[in-house]
Amino acid sequence: MRGLVFAFTLLSAQAATASSDYAQLAGADIVILGEIHDNPGHHQRQAEAVAALQPSALVFEMLTAEQASEIRDDLRDDADHVAEAWSKAGWPDFAMYSPILSAAPAAQILGAALPRDAARAALSTGIVASFGPEAEAYGLTIPLPDSIQTARLAEQAEAHCNALPPELLPGMVDLQRLRDAMLTRAALAALDTWGAPVIVITGNGHARRDGGIPEVLTRLRPEVSVLTVGQAEGDRIDGIYDLVWPGPLVKRSDPCAALRGG
Repeated sequence: MRGLVFAFTLLSAQAATASSDYAQLAGADIVILGEIHDNPGHHQRQAEAVAALQPSALVFEMLTAEQASEIRDDLRDDADHVAEAWSKAGWPDFAMYSPILSAAPAAQILGAALPRDAARAALSTGIVASFGPEAEAYGLTIPLPDSIQTARLAEQAEAHCNALPPELLPGMVDLQRLRDAMLTRAALAALDTWGAPVIVITGNGHARRDGGIPEVLTRLRPEVSVLTVGQAEGDRIDGIYDLVWPGPLVKRSDPCAALRGG
């Protein structure tokens, strides 16, 4: 608990400075803050933005709806409890994300992650059946144009170290679309229930305007104002965003080395 309290105190002290830096985010109904998941600098910027905006709700890609329900009210300040709930999702260390939660202590917490068993089921039955009766409204029944599908297949191949059999790649593209739709549904539910602003914490891939949550939001609710932020490492970032924040480089081992036998 002391860690969360300290983080909130620190962020509160910086809020006045941060508010001027993040004023350009103000006014949007939904703000989507992208990240590279294991980059601590990206999470620091997200926490500062959250402190400045004080959103009504935070939607996390990293938590399922059930896991998010465990981070409520009196249990929210129990760092051990929250870390345990977080660890069930298998994401990077909660210590990187805890300042984001601490930065807006009154915000509702929602999760929109696709559980692994649900992902496997979606690959078997299809994303339309997995998402449910709103699938058509969210665009999931419409095939992607050939050029976009080809580009996304290439992105998924690279993301999986070019190690997946080609016949599996369409399923990976479909799951990305399903996750975009789930994040959109959670963000809109938060907006309709608690009002603006709502902040979505997610990977850059879901934050990009050319094929992420904003694309689904614009299709479904064009009257909702959306601002999306991508965070770079050095000067590299893929995708189109309203804003791109530079970020620090992170030294990490090659995730594809094991597959290459290196």
